[in-house]
Amino acid sequence: MNTTQGPDEFFERRVTYPDIGPRERLARLVGLDDQKARLTKILALLVNPAGLEAWAQKHHPKMNGLLSTVLRRPPLVVLSGDVGSGKTELAETIGDAVARQEDIDLTLLPLSLSTRGQGRVGEMTLLLTAAFDYAISEASKLKGRSGKARGGIILLVDEADALVQSRENAQMHHEDRAGVNAFIRGIDRIANASLPAAVIMCTNRLGALDPAVKRRAADILSFGRPDEAQRRVLLAGALGELGFGPADIERMVMATGASEDRPYGYTFSDLTQRLLPGIILDAYPGSAVKPARALEVVAAMEATRPFEEGRNG
Repeated sequence: MNTTQGPDEFFERRVTYPDIGPRERLARLVGLDDQKARLTKILALLVNPAGLEAWAQKHHPKMNGLLSTVLRRPPLVVLSGDVGSGKTELAETIGDAVARQEDIDLTLLPLSLSTRGQGRVGEMTLLLTAAFDYAISEASKLKGRSGKARGGIILLVDEADALVQSRENAQMHHEDRAGVNAFIRGIDRIANASLPAAVIMCTNRLGALDPAVKRRAADILSFGRPDEAQRRVLLAGALGELGFGPADIERMVMATGASEDRPYGYTFSDLTQRLLPGIILDAYPGSAVKPARALEVVAAMEATRPFEEGRNG
């Protein structure tokens, strides 16, 4: 096996922040203000600890031991929740908010699922190690001598349960176990070197992740389906542009929530990627969007079923 792969072998692409595109996508993620704020702060501390040090010097100059405790948090954040809840979209765009807040450039490196390799012995371990080698090398170039980083690296692992399943699973292949070990070593290498880098993991199956990986998480953020208030905020802006009145919007809010026939409501992606475009396409090109017809579109559309760890597919 060739062990001199370039980054294209294990990263889907590179995204550099700040950038207007991710900024606009992040702004469209309504109803996730708490997750946005927490993730921005966590990542800011991980990629640029000098920011917290400056804050402590200004507001709490006697804070020493506690400051070290906070700064020693592992460089890993886990985003966990139902399908379509906005985890991946937030992970792919939050770097813009961090870059603007800390006034540094950040680079997102989304780890490709092809990093699992083709099943040949040792391949996944080598690919994971090479991916971390590259991320660590890039982050090392950005570590500032004066404390403030000159930039930062965010490594994104989507569908993390496919890569770092629990080694307690008796049926787990030894190659998969070796891959989990390689991933843990990569996290520890970033932490031990105090690099301006962080790892974001997204998963629908938090319980499937290896316990040692979860223990290394600085935080685990939970994501659910939008509640009534969140659906109202999301739908009011879009439907208001179409001339829907408050009563029309409220009927849409209720129609997209849980009911007796369907014990779960629409996901964020159901609303933004399926329902709203579906309403537009239903009327285009021959007529205007009508509230009554929009309700019919809702009735004909099936919300995404909740992900169940024990259910295949």
